[in-house]
Amino acid sequence: MKLTDPERALLKELQSDASQPVAELGRRAGMAASTAWRKLNEFQEAGLIRARVALLDPKKAGAGLCVFAQVTLEDHSEEALAGLARIVETHPEIMEAHAMAGTADYMLKIRCADVEAYERFMTHALLRAPHVRSVVSAFSLRQMKYTTALPL
Repeated sequence: MKLTDPERALLKELQSDASQPVAELGRRAGMAASTAWRKLNEFQEAGLIRARVALLDPKKAGAGLCVFAQVTLEDHSEEALAGLARIVETHPEIMEAHAMAGTADYMLKIRCADVEAYERFMTHALLRAPHVRSVVSAFSLRQMKYTTALPL
């Protein structure tokens, strides 16, 4: 999608704080409130804006442990892929799931309260899945950067 400079500015403002009134978003982006409102509606209808959400503090929400799990499947049959997709969709601990090129088939970003909660999740969700060959877990020691804002 080709964006003008004011449209990029509007989207940057929206990404930084979606709770701002449309008039304020427009003012900060250098456009009238009515123009900002129309642009935001256009972006939403086009699917560029997928949702407006609140970002919670993981520690305060009881999900302070961040784990990156590399999952390798036994095979790439439709049954295996569908099985992993069911696991990803039904477990809210899995924040992100990416199909990968390289040594692992998938990379999962998982949030849990602590190591014990992750162990329970691994034991009941991933390790018992019929088509999962291996899971290699890496625990985040410190988050150096976190953003949900896309570079525009």
